[in-house]
Amino acid sequence: MAANFPFLSPPTTVRKSLWPAATSTPVDRIRRLVWKIAFATLALMAVGSATRVMNAGLACPDWPLCYGQLVPQQQMNLQVFLEWFHRLDAALIGLSTLWLVGLCSWYRKQLPGWLPWAAVGALALIGLQGALGGLTVTQLLRFDIVTAHLGTALLFFSAMLVIASCLLPYRSTGTVGRLPWLGLGATAIVYIQCLLGGLVGSRWAAHQCLGLKELCQVMNSHLLGIVPATAAVLALTWTVWRTPALTYPLRRLGSLASMLLVFQLVMGIATFRLRLQVEPLTVAHHTLGAALVGTLVCFTVLAWRDRLGPAPNDYRINTTVSAQELASAAE
Repeated sequence: MAANFPFLSPPTTVRKSLWPAATSTPVDRIRRLVWKIAFATLALMAVGSATRVMNAGLACPDWPLCYGQLVPQQQMNLQVFLEWFHRLDAALIGLSTLWLVGLCSWYRKQLPGWLPWAAVGALALIGLQGALGGLTVTQLLRFDIVTAHLGTALLFFSAMLVIASCLLPYRSTGTVGRLPWLGLGATAIVYIQCLLGGLVGSRWAAHQCLGLKELCQVMNSHLLGIVPATAAVLALTWTVWRTPALTYPLRRLGSLASMLLVFQLVMGIATFRLRLQVEPLTVAHHTLGAALVGTLVCFTVLAWRDRLGPAPNDYRINTTVSAQELASAAE
């Protein structure tokens, strides 16, 4: 797990109790690929945000090529590069997802039964995402299509993290209580808040409200959404801190969620006070929102795994670790 998610690495004694020794099985190779696709998708959303705030969404007037070329060297400038690189990253993610489906099909007898189907579902999502990406260009950045494009990207990103988190070797302690439900609720609320932010961006509602006093209701919906999203994440992290004998990954993810929330609020306030004139702040605000969704997704999956315990004949583990055993290992 440390190789795939370094900031979750617990002390050695706890790690030995929670996870078996590292191996190199088909499950491990597929898990590493899924993590790479997930991080590439986060980078794709960051580049997509930069493309929007730099008014580069139509820098390539055609699709899927750019000025009818794979690499438009003569027309290349910052805006064209952003849109071109955004498409290149999306194509690489699509090919990687296709490779994931192929690996799951090849190793299907050595994998859990749900994994090949999950890979096919992810491929369907990336296909839909590509279609929406093409429509954003051909429909001249129509706001509902742009918002759906972001929403589908977040869904694909979340799907990759769900698959990766389900494949992590993990032993439950059975101490999570209501944390799985809190995680699920916080994930849904923050996801909706990200969609509202995408709607504000796709309609340029903040600029129009601050400059022309138009579309203020769209911008205000995102501002009001800060309250339930913040409350949900704080309730989750507060419960994490108060839950005894919780596994190290869940504690670390809970702390990470609270840190991302603080940075997200700071970036949002700075972006608003500076009237969206500093593009890197806007990009960072959008990217941190996606990262917060991803952190909550990972937390929720691991919390549900902890609550449900290992499935019969689980390919990852054969036993669970009790709270007493975890406390002894930590000592």
